[in-house]
Amino acid sequence: MIVLSHDDVVRFLSIDECIDAVERAFVAQAHGPASLSLHVDGGAFHVKAAAIDRNFVAKVNGNFFDNPSRGLPRIRGTIVLADATNGEPLAVMDSAWITLLRTGAATAVAARHLARKDAKTLMVCGCGNQGRVTIDAIRRVRDIEQVFLYDTDRAAAERLDGQIVDHPRDADIVVTCTPSRTAFLSDAKPGTFIAAVGADSREKQEIAPELLARSGVVVDDLEQCATFGDLRYAIDAGLMRREDVRATLGEVIRGKKIDDDVIIFDSTGTALQDVAAATIVYEKVREQMADSGWRMTDSQPAIRHPPS
Repeated sequence: MIVLSHDDVVRFLSIDECIDAVERAFVAQAHGPASLSLHVDGGAFHVKAAAIDRNFVAKVNGNFFDNPSRGLPRIRGTIVLADATNGEPLAVMDSAWITLLRTGAATAVAARHLARKDAKTLMVCGCGNQGRVTIDAIRRVRDIEQVFLYDTDRAAAERLDGQIVDHPRDADIVVTCTPSRTAFLSDAKPGTFIAAVGADSREKQEIAPELLARSGVVVDDLEQCATFGDLRYAIDAGLMRREDVRATLGEVIRGKKIDDDVIIFDSTGTALQDVAAATIVYEKVREQMADSGWRMTDSQPAIRHPPS
């Protein structure tokens, strides 16, 4: 079994190949996704699992809101990749970079299919690592001419390339990727595509239920979004039902048309995306190890393999 650190994963996974792999994953014949949450003092653990073809992934992420004040990432975790035909563990890898890239990739895939073809402006709410990856990913699928940045921590926005604003503003594409616990986006102009990325646990919320109710809502996974996405709040408020959701992203990729004035992609993140990304990393590492005759060199990743 191969063990891969954060730096190893970064070395072997790029946003371009991740976008293509995630798009394929949303329409693949798959088992799952399945998810489980366990809340503890100060945070929660989330377990997500799925299998595509021969590959099974289980990801365990800890999500602790106060970690940045401790000098730690808010989200930390690991991914286990196994052979779905016989259960053999293949690799254990750090989940941070995979989570960042596959989330940005899913946002780009949604924008590719749901944002207007002539979209030129991008508003990013939340300027941490996910915001940075998001800008990079969206530029792969739309010809963005201007980026607006909003963050309650102005210093975070200053680290990215764009026009800093004091509050969310209109744009052709709006992405919310914050740890907010209360809704802060309540309106959007006709023609806007919104990717709501931050609400990936029951404590988080970014989009006002009223805005969801008057928009065309597309989800990555209906069960997850109804349980802990922004959709959950609209359902709890009695403003939406599960049946009001227009489509899953997989259905949109397969050709289902969504023609609402405002379209919202409720993105809670699924293990299908994790399988797609982790498989890329594993296959690249195996190829490099085979090419080198399984010998470790300074230029190779810090992979550890049990002796034969």
